[in-house]
Amino acid sequence: MGKRAWLLAAVLLAFSLTAQAALNFPALTGRVVDNAQMIDPAVRAQLTQQLQALEQTSGDQIVVVTVPDLQGVPIEDFGYQLGRAWGIGQKGKDNGALLIVARDEHKIRIEVGYGLEGVLTDAQSWVIINQVIAPAFKAGNYSKGISDGVAAMLQVVGGDPLAVPAHVSEANFATQNPGISFGLFILLLAVLWLCNRMGLPVGAILLAILSSSGRGGGGGGGGGFRGGGGGFGGGGASGGW
Repeated sequence: MGKRAWLLAAVLLAFSLTAQAALNFPALTGRVVDNAQMIDPAVRAQLTQQLQALEQTSGDQIVVVTVPDLQGVPIEDFGYQLGRAWGIGQKGKDNGALLIVARDEHKIRIEVGYGLEGVLTDAQSWVIINQVIAPAFKAGNYSKGISDGVAAMLQVVGGDPLAVPAHVSEANFATQNPGISFGLFILLLAVLWLCNRMGLPVGAILLAILSSSGRGGGGGGGGGFRGGGGGFGGGGASGGW
């Protein structure tokens, strides 16, 4: 393979990696971001009031977001990257959580910041998704499912955990830090190897690729509400209907 062909392959791989890593997130316009139009307006207003009251009393931030689709990635990856992009929760306390609903894939995720993982555990999140939200969704009542799910999250965060079935335990869950998937990691290695072979500035290329990873469009706050810089490590649970 000629020098130009190697260079072209490296550039194409770099663009492929960057395109897969960057997701287009909705703007953080409030405590309820209903991009998929799944929640009745009255319920949206009620949820906003409840979540605002939570933040005022405890500092914890919970945001509800519905999206039309997951842009071809697993909901665990989407949730982790969205949590990082929005920075829900207070910086240093990492006391934020997201309730994510993907309409087209019929997927639900509760993404939990580091600071809430001790109370809103993976098992508690699983119960909320599968025993509270999913049954209402299966009956076609999305507003009820989301409203009841938020109520359950508030209950758990407030120190009153839900009953967990015997077959569900924290040992069943492995905390994930999707960050960059294995496939993308292999692509990254290939790009760096090719660039090194061609004498290209490997350090600058690596910095450009990694800086684009996890950065989606539309992450800024709006409507007087924004995240406080909270961190996420992949804690939570997923389900569907």
